[in-house]
Amino acid sequence: MSTVTTKDGVEIFFKDWGPKNAQPIVFHHGWPLSSDDWDAQMLYFLGKGYRVIAHDRRGHGRSAQVSDGHDMDHYAADIAAVVEHLDLRNAVHIGHSTGGGEATHYVARHGQARGRVAKLVLIGAVPPIMVKTPANPGGLPLEVFDGLRAQLAANRSQFYLDFAGGPFYGYNRPGATPSQGIILNWWRQAMAGSAKAQYDGIKAFSETDFTEDLKAIDIPTFVMHGDDDQIVPIAASALLSAKLLTNGSLKVYEKLPHGMCTTHAEIVNPDILSFVNA
Repeated sequence: MSTVTTKDGVEIFFKDWGPKNAQPIVFHHGWPLSSDDWDAQMLYFLGKGYRVIAHDRRGHGRSAQVSDGHDMDHYAADIAAVVEHLDLRNAVHIGHSTGGGEATHYVARHGQARGRVAKLVLIGAVPPIMVKTPANPGGLPLEVFDGLRAQLAANRSQFYLDFAGGPFYGYNRPGATPSQGIILNWWRQAMAGSAKAQYDGIKAFSETDFTEDLKAIDIPTFVMHGDDDQIVPIAASALLSAKLLTNGSLKVYEKLPHGMCTTHAEIVNPDILSFVNA
């Protein structure tokens, strides 16, 4: 397997496909999944001649199931280790959901130096901050995330089946046609990871404040979000992030769900390509 060992001794798995002299596109997956969640995008951009890279976050997928470091500072440092190991330059970073937070934190803290990053794409992403606070009155109450933790601890397998089979892909909406393959692939990825990493990851994606990161990013950034996203509500995420970015653009997708990269790849992929080529 292709892996890199971080400064704190954690083995991170990554995929690296395509010509090494092509422009790299780096994908950051959502909670509680793995790099496999980007299959539809990696195959598409590989076919367009790009070099595509995706990693499994620490504790997720095929990366080491360590007990500690499940926070955005470590997540960003881990992807920096992958980028430096492969010596990626002029890369486009694409993050979905929790991966959008990770990508934002990485670009702000590590990526804009030495020409590492050219552009950023945030899809259904968690920034600026998900949890409700006095400074973020439109966020979700802490009790929502406590509920996720309780369900994970009680019966992770059933919780993940219900999550994928319901709000993640909008399969709980009237008239929706659930795909058993998509649901089971989500469950497969999630169950391959560590319960500890995924439990701790809820705090990381819900309570990290990315406001200053967004303000610090000056590269072109494309914010994409479905207006029927039941996991990361658009009003407290994309609409706010777009205002904080100095060089950001926003596209809202009518009636599309959180998992639109999978359910509507035929819409999402060409839009990303247009942004990358612009």
